[in-house]
Amino acid sequence: MEELRILSPTAILGYGFPEESFRAGLALDPHVIAVDAGSTDPGPYYLGAGVSFTERAAVKRDLALILEAGCSRHIPVLIGTAGGSGAKPHLDWCLDIIKEIAAAEKLRFRMAVVPADVDKDFLRRKIRSGTVMPPLGPPAPLQEADVDKSTYIVAQMGVEPLVAALDAGVEVVVAGRAYDPAVFAALPVHLGYDRGLALHLGKILECAAIAAEPGSGSDCMFGWLRRDHFLVAPLNPQRRCTVTSVAAHTLYEKSDPYFLPGPGGALDLHAVTFRQHNERQVYVAGSRFVPSQQYTVKLEGAGPVGFRTVSIAGARDPVFIRQLDQILAGVRERVADNFHALAGQYRLLFHIYGRNGIMGELEPLKEQSCHELCLVIEAVASTQETAGTICGFTRSTLLHYGYPGRLSTAGNLAFPYSPSDFQAGPVYQFVVHHLLTVDDPLELF
Repeated sequence: MEELRILSPTAILGYGFPEESFRAGLALDPHVIAVDAGSTDPGPYYLGAGVSFTERAAVKRDLALILEAGCSRHIPVLIGTAGGSGAKPHLDWCLDIIKEIAAAEKLRFRMAVVPADVDKDFLRRKIRSGTVMPPLGPPAPLQEADVDKSTYIVAQMGVEPLVAALDAGVEVVVAGRAYDPAVFAALPVHLGYDRGLALHLGKILECAAIAAEPGSGSDCMFGWLRRDHFLVAPLNPQRRCTVTSVAAHTLYEKSDPYFLPGPGGALDLHAVTFRQHNERQVYVAGSRFVPSQQYTVKLEGAGPVGFRTVSIAGARDPVFIRQLDQILAGVRERVADNFHALAGQYRLLFHIYGRNGIMGELEPLKEQSCHELCLVIEAVASTQETAGTICGFTRSTLLHYGYPGRLSTAGNLAFPYSPSDFQAGPVYQFVVHHLLTVDDPLELF
């Protein structure tokens, strides 16, 4: 087969896509429909809590169209990082939706389910045997305490488990946590296409029309993979791929523009070329896959750190705004004094939007003036009650805090909501973000 055609309906399953774009993709006679269903971008809560960050009705809508198209055309459908984070509860959630659709629409297909959960006892034995699992980022090598703290731990699979599923002759593959390009590259690798080109095309297709101009995470993208190059284009006539948009998405979320690591190796892009093929298509060639000496997979695990309560308020008094740092320091001191018995049991954070709410202390524009601010008061504590106590006391103290030049004693803050405090529930953090060397790419899957 000289050309393999891949349809990517949407950036993440549940983000949606125009049916007209999808039909345009089907008219191009794709050999496979592949879709990424998750990400760590929304933070650790969803993995730790075992819930999806996409809504069920939205996922069901997308899946109904995708499954019907795959079944009617007898082409494979591949879904990666099912349920948003790819652990067992996420996978089960996605499978329930698929079975519901299949029953309602009377669809019949062979389905492979590829879990990505890693057994905690397996990791404990590895640690005790002296296996070092280095961190991806600031943490130390993986410790047993990290394993114990995590509610769920998943490994990010490469293409091999998906290829094994296709080898078994299935029509639908539903995978737990997966390397984002893997579901797009699996059929090409299965059919003998160049792995480097297949993974690079997968890197572009994983976010669908985000790699087009204007970009969108809820529109379709199409890829044509050939023996020595590939082409990509959006399926909505109002969008187009350009050299800039495709090259920029190649660098998306990468720290090195030429070397993109993943399970079992890395994409080497030193010799890659991008060329405008026509008004809406971009030609890409020269992508090369370099196998690593040892096959490694990324482990992800999230564990609870407490409970959160937040309060949102606005401020417009210029005198208050000018003295805000001193006022917040005074309020923090007052909270600490009032609840000295809870020292070490809570964290109090102020996010100041309109000044440095995005970058915090890293904000380079230190002297920028503004006429109004949004303050988010956040308290994290070991219990929801304690978090509520700290947030509520902070809010009331800040509301009536006296400062030089204050003209009104009615209150320093404007609250857009009543009640003013919101219980945000459990808080999680990533405690496992490490690499594990395996002897076999299928070992964990």
